[in-house]
Amino acid sequence: MRLAYFDCIAGIAGDMTLGALIDAGADFDELTDTLRGLAIEPVEITREEVEVQGIRAIKVHVNAPEASVIRTYASIRALLDQSELPDDARHTAHRIFRRLAEAESKVHNKEIELVTFHEIGALDSIVDIVGVAVGLSLLGVERAFASAVPTGFGMHRTEHGMAPIPSPAVVELLRGAPMYSRGVPFELVTPTGAAILSAVSEGYGDMPRMRLEAVGYGAGTHRLDFPNVLRILVGEEAVSDAAAEPSPMTGEVVLETNLDDLNPELYGYVLERLFAAGAQDAWLTPIVMKKGRPGVTLSVLCSPDRAESMREIVFVETGTLGIRTVQLEKEALEREELKVETPHGPVGVKVGRRKGRVVSVAPEYEDCARIAREAGVPAKDVFAEALRLARETLS
Repeated sequence: MRLAYFDCIAGIAGDMTLGALIDAGADFDELTDTLRGLAIEPVEITREEVEVQGIRAIKVHVNAPEASVIRTYASIRALLDQSELPDDARHTAHRIFRRLAEAESKVHNKEIELVTFHEIGALDSIVDIVGVAVGLSLLGVERAFASAVPTGFGMHRTEHGMAPIPSPAVVELLRGAPMYSRGVPFELVTPTGAAILSAVSEGYGDMPRMRLEAVGYGAGTHRLDFPNVLRILVGEEAVSDAAAEPSPMTGEVVLETNLDDLNPELYGYVLERLFAAGAQDAWLTPIVMKKGRPGVTLSVLCSPDRAESMREIVFVETGTLGIRTVQLEKEALEREELKVETPHGPVGVKVGRRKGRVVSVAPEYEDCARIAREAGVPAKDVFAEALRLARETLS
């Protein structure tokens, strides 16, 4: 399992993250070639090697024309769906923009589909976010974690006027994350940087056990009394010899709590946050509570090392006063992925095997939905065709 650890020495911004990933080994030429697959105005992306308080780092510059259109969340989604990006990078970019839209929706009290991106929708921010998604893909990162996050304090100017530091959007995005000001009167965390952490980091705290393979430093803009860099460490997860022995059974945790006073409109949001933080599964079960009140049981399946971050989300987002924890064992199928070419486009398919025999074949929903929208055909037909082609390939 390939891990990345975001060491937020001086906070985080989109360009800092992109620079750190490039410095850690994400091929710059391949990354920029991939970004040309975005259907946006031409932009120039350059990198510069700089020294920050004695540390060599990469500073990324994105030279882009002023955007003449205000992009909505829906238009950003369409842009990503139509882009020629690796599937994992596209999915990561979707998650980052989704978290931004959720935060802006809450801050400005708007329906999420009506959220418009101003500074975040600018071309340089789009390149930063999608570039980070591509960089993580190029490095083969499968899981990510982060340190506590210094935010700075005070006020700063935005296109809407003066705003507090950290900004309202940053506060929403980093709910549940350990934050501190570090006594610096500058904005150390931008909404783009906070959205990246919110979308990809499974937890915050000490660096996980890993065999370090690469480290990258991305330079920020401000001159500070300490190195204004983001450090990203990349390596293979370190496991004990006993844990490395193959076994079909794995130890997992189920977290449960009963809810009867949470607005049902928020159920979907809570589940989205849990999945974004790395839950293996999360679901709601209708129940009848004391005095005949209707309610739901919220259940979350996760690995033990993610349980604390899941509890934090459940406590913060639901207001529950207690969470039950059940230890269990789970048998997982051997998994592989393949790609099939339907008449309307490629679809990813997940294949599950048990003792070498195929027992599960499942086309990717997002691929089927995207192709159905683009081709104007029923999604069920795309799903059925992808399933047929996959079974033919496996037979």
